Amino acid sequence: MSHEDATHGPAPLGDVDPEPMHRAVETLAAALHQYVDAAVGVRAEFGATEADEDPRILALENRVGTLNASLFDTLHDALGMHPDLTTSVWEPEPGSRPEESGEEDLPEGTISAEVFYLGFVVADPPPGASMTLNGVIELLDEAGQDAATRMAEGGYQVMEWAASRGLAPGFGNDPDDEEDA
Repeated sequence: MSHEDATHGPAPLGDVDPEPMHRAVETLAAALHQYVDAAVGVRAEFGATEADEDPRILALENRVGTLNASLFDTLHDALGMHPDLTTSVWEPEPGSRPEESGEEDLPEGTISAEVFYLGFVVADPPPGASMTLNGVIELLDEAGQDAATRMAEGGYQVMEWAASRGLAPGFGNDPDDEEDA
């Protein structure tokens, strides 16, 4: 992955063969279809938590991640671009943004707030290892507390933070938070 070749230059590339990129997309799409089929089957057998940790699901998630990296490399090598294809972005529902609804949940003096994520894809430790994937959330929780403290000490207002597994935390969507208020 050299950044010294013509694909990273300022000039348009002109004639590029898209076929290898389409093949990488098709391979990834096939793996995603396998994942959906497996997830439906596993979920029919187990509850959500058990399904998330099912070895078939974890193996397919690893395969999808590997194929996504391969797609990145294929696009990068051919086009010199750095595609961000793994970011999940949910569009807010109309009226759900504070500036649209007229509601402001931010403390006085706060201009705006944004959500930031730091994600990891962590594979099982080798057989016989003393740690498990459950220990990862503990490490992330400790790191999150350290990061929140450093941000607060730096003058940022950390309104909420969380460590989660499987999905990005749904800030403001927890019914328990409303009961505590």
